[in-house]
Amino acid sequence: MKGIVFTEFLEMVEDRFGFETADKIVTEADLASGGVYTAVGTYDHREMVSLVVNLSQESGIAVADLLKVFGEHLFGQFVTGYPNFFHGIHSAFDFMARIEDYIHAEVRKLYPDAELPSFDINRPDDHRLVMVYRSERRLADFAEGLIQGCLRHFQEEIDIHRENLKSDNSEVKFTLRKKHPDGFN
Repeated sequence: MKGIVFTEFLEMVEDRFGFETADKIVTEADLASGGVYTAVGTYDHREMVSLVVNLSQESGIAVADLLKVFGEHLFGQFVTGYPNFFHGIHSAFDFMARIEDYIHAEVRKLYPDAELPSFDINRPDDHRLVMVYRSERRLADFAEGLIQGCLRHFQEEIDIHRENLKSDNSEVKFTLRKKHPDGFN
């Protein structure tokens, strides 16, 4: 997992929970890196899992909820840090439809060793987008947070339905449906 994910996570923890909490979750985790991350470095994703589990124990917030919050936060950081990914994109569906073929391709150019999840994207009509997430790291909650961050960025009201295709969260289907102005889907 790229270091930018770790540095942004720890920054979010400091902002929302304080420096002491950030320091405590790093200190109490058994991290091969020692909890020292650079944005361009690559680290074992299990270190992130350890940090999130420690934060959950410290804060009383469920791991799944923390991953979603962090995903939403990180999407906002991507908007600021990588504005070229958003050039000419005016909707969440248009952005998400480009994740695999454009966004991930560009990320691999910047970080050739990046281990990214895969997404199968299907847009059956103008009101629905289906995304199948696949990753051995099983961070579907994080992916859901990124989706929520995207919806917030584009200020769109879209329902997210999640279906676990595998019990270990390594394959999850997200069905996104635009809300009609009259309130009906």
